[in-house]
Amino acid sequence: MTLPLEGLRVVEVAQYVAGPLAGSLLAELGADVIKVEPPGGDAYRRVMPVGEGIGRFFVPLNRGKRSVVLDLKSEHGRRGLAGIVATAAVVVHNSPAARAAGFGLGWDSLHAAHPELVVGVVTSFGPHGPLAGAPAYDLVAQGRSGLLTSHASHGDSVPVRAGGIPMADLTAGHLLASGVLAALVRARSAGEGQLVEVSLLGAALAVQIQDLVWIGDEADGAARPATRGDLGARADEIAGGLGMNPYYRCFEAVDGFLAVACLNLAQRRAFLDLFGLEDGTIEAPDVVPADTEVLTAKQAVTTEVERAIASEPVEAWLARLGAAGVPAGPVLVRESVHADAQVRANGLVQEVEQPGLGRVALLGGVFRFDESNPPPTRPAPALGADTDAVLREVGL
Repeated sequence: MTLPLEGLRVVEVAQYVAGPLAGSLLAELGADVIKVEPPGGDAYRRVMPVGEGIGRFFVPLNRGKRSVVLDLKSEHGRRGLAGIVATAAVVVHNSPAARAAGFGLGWDSLHAAHPELVVGVVTSFGPHGPLAGAPAYDLVAQGRSGLLTSHASHGDSVPVRAGGIPMADLTAGHLLASGVLAALVRARSAGEGQLVEVSLLGAALAVQIQDLVWIGDEADGAARPATRGDLGARADEIAGGLGMNPYYRCFEAVDGFLAVACLNLAQRRAFLDLFGLEDGTIEAPDVVPADTEVLTAKQAVTTEVERAIASEPVEAWLARLGAAGVPAGPVLVRESVHADAQVRANGLVQEVEQPGLGRVALLGGVFRFDESNPPPTRPAPALGADTDAVLREVGL
């Protein structure tokens, strides 16, 4: 299979999540991604260690790449980086502007030397404003964006990340890869590269796009820290809206949980028919009724559906819901999704032999080309495993 980016070289000078994820996605598309690491390696190699120099999170974010060790604080290291960059179409990094310039990764100097080069940069807060250049990680970006308050409950003592997932980091990686691909199209057509910048703050806001609407006077006022009162109000909103809405939520069956998602009227009616119920709010189920009687009746419908589903196994309900045309599925344990038949059938899990670990199952190719998944990629590289080979390739 010929992948879209075959023959194109990417230089990645990034650590942790966002930059490496962008590099990994470009590698999955066929690019030769050279990961330039400091002598101690990407710091993520030491997070959740599962082997010598191998972190659990490092493996999926860095598969498909080659590792080169260069000390960019030295003249020798910077000369080696410059030699590799001269053979590349893309550079990805997550260094603040001043540090990037010191490493030879400043946009002005790179663009002057290589006019067609695309440079993708991940920052914490963007290039402008009082926090430009300030360091931050996913949790800080989620907090400033309001994302940490999106799944509040009365039982939470403080806000927490939903599922512990670094949503700002991961979204920034995907956005950066998309921006780089768009800039590559322009570079090929216009002969000029571009600087593509993505921030963790912007990414954390991007995943909330459908909720970020301020109408009229809502657009006025100042930013303020969340308090327990805000978390409680958010919990009330969730309980009164989606929690009371039986058409788009999870239910507990005899042997586990299932998710039901009815987003149109026909699906909602089919769902109610399974239980022989009627709901006066079926046209607008997310709106909390102002009338007490209507509200009580709606609560009774939800309670009856919960009681019925709790009496039978998940698979029995999925068969019944599927036959009625109601979108539904099981709620799987994350550690077990690699065994799901649907996941396997679409090549979304691939196995590689990871040096130092043996057989490892990873997320497979999320892209398909010519009706096929990309072949399994190479495993995450050992630190510096490709230094000599890559430097020889660029004549150093």
